[in-house]
Amino acid sequence: MQFFALVRSAALVTAMAMIPATTAGLATVDGRAGPEFAKLFAAYERIKASYVEQVDDEKLIRGAIDGMLASLDPHSAYLDGSDLQRLETMIDGNYSGLGLSVVQEDGAVKVISPFRGSPAETAGIKAGDFITHLDGRLIYGGELDDAVGQMRGPAGTSIRLTIFRPGRSEPFDVTVTRGVIDLEPVTGELMDGNIAVITVNEFSRDVGADVLQTWRTLQTEAAGRVRGIVLDLRSNPGGSLDEAVALSDLFLDKGQIVSQRGRARGESISYNAETVFRGQIAAGVPMIVLIDAGSASASEIVAGALQDHRRAIVMGQRSFGKGSVQTLLPLGRDAALKLTTARYYTPAGKSVQEGGIKPDIAVPQLSDPDLAARTKYAVREADLRGHLINELGIKDDLLEEDGTADPRFQQTAEELKAKGIEDFQLSYALDTLRRTATAKVAQRN
Repeated sequence: MQFFALVRSAALVTAMAMIPATTAGLATVDGRAGPEFAKLFAAYERIKASYVEQVDDEKLIRGAIDGMLASLDPHSAYLDGSDLQRLETMIDGNYSGLGLSVVQEDGAVKVISPFRGSPAETAGIKAGDFITHLDGRLIYGGELDDAVGQMRGPAGTSIRLTIFRPGRSEPFDVTVTRGVIDLEPVTGELMDGNIAVITVNEFSRDVGADVLQTWRTLQTEAAGRVRGIVLDLRSNPGGSLDEAVALSDLFLDKGQIVSQRGRARGESISYNAETVFRGQIAAGVPMIVLIDAGSASASEIVAGALQDHRRAIVMGQRSFGKGSVQTLLPLGRDAALKLTTARYYTPAGKSVQEGGIKPDIAVPQLSDPDLAARTKYAVREADLRGHLINELGIKDDLLEEDGTADPRFQQTAEELKAKGIEDFQLSYALDTLRRTATAKVAQRN
C-alpha cells in the first residue's frame, strides 16, 4: 500500500522486449557485468553446498531479486501471487481490510495515514503510528507485504494491532474490525454560498470521469452559479498517472500537465491538456486545492499542474514528495516487477521528489487535537531509506512552513469545536472562496 504513480500501458511491451532472455545474455550487456554475475552464481553455489539447512532454489532466487530491488528505491518491488493481486485490487479501488497507507521504516511498519472513513480511522489509528504486533505476533523486521497481507481479510473479522505512538510512553492495543474498503474515490458536496467541495480519496479507475459527473451533479444542485470549488486531495496516496492527467485536464484547456523523463526508450513523455471538453470545465470559477503530508504522487501531479498554470490556489501543508513513476513489468503469467522507470516534473519543470508541493497558503489543521505530534512525526518521501535524490536540488524555502500571523491560526481545537468547526483547513478554504465571491459581486455593483 505504498504510494505510487503507476503506468499500465502498451509501453510495457517495449520495456519487456529490452530485457535479455537468459542469464548468459545479461552478462553480455555490459563488459563489467560478467564478473559480478560470476560472484552471484558463486554465492548461490556456496549456499546450496554449505548452508546448515537445505535451501530450495525458489527461496534463493526470490531473495536475490528482492535484494536487487531493495537496493534501488522504496517503491520498486517484485510482486507475485497474492502480492500482485493486492496491487491490482487496489488499482480497482475495492478490497477488504483496514484502510491504511503504510511504509516500512528501519524494519518497522509506520502509518502514513488512514483513509478517510475507513475502519482504521474510525478506530483511532493516526498518521505517524508504528504497528509493532498483529494479534500479539511481532512483525518488526518482517516483510511489509506480509504485514499488509495479514491486515487484509474478510469484512467483519477483527485484528488486534499493537501501536507505539510517538509522544506516549507505552504501547497500546487497538482492535479494528475489517471492512470493505470501497473508498468511493470521488465524493461531492455543495456548501453554503454555492461552494462545491469535491474530494478525491485515491486515483483508481475512472477518477477523471467521476469528478466530471460530480461537478455536473453539484451544478444541478446549486441554486444559481457555483461560486467556488475546493478540490480536496488530502491524505490521497496517489494511484494511476493516467487518472491524474485526466483529472487535471478537466480544469485546464491548454498547456502541459506533467512530463516524465526516464532512461529507457519510451519513458520520456509529455502529457498535455486536450480539448475533449472544448475547454476546461468550471472556467472562471475560483478554485482551491487542499493538500497535506499524505498527498502523494498522482495527487502532487494534479496540485502541481493547477498551481503552475495558476488555475488554483494550493492550500494546506507541504505534500509527501514522491516524484517518481512506477511501471508494472510482467514476468510471466503471475509475476511482475513494480519498477521505478521515470521521474515526473510539473509544467514549470519542478521536481517534487523529496521536497513535495509547497502550498501557496500554508494552513495548519488546528481542529486536530493531535496536530503537534502528527506534524512532528509525519512521514514523507525524504524520510524513506534509499529514496531517490532530487537531481535538481531542493530549494530551502520549499521546506519551510508558512509562519503567517493570521489571527485565525491562533485558535485552539477547543475554541474551534465550540464554533462547530471540525475541519479547520476546509473551513479556511471555504471562507477564502466566500470572501472572493463577495468581492466579485461588490466589484460588479
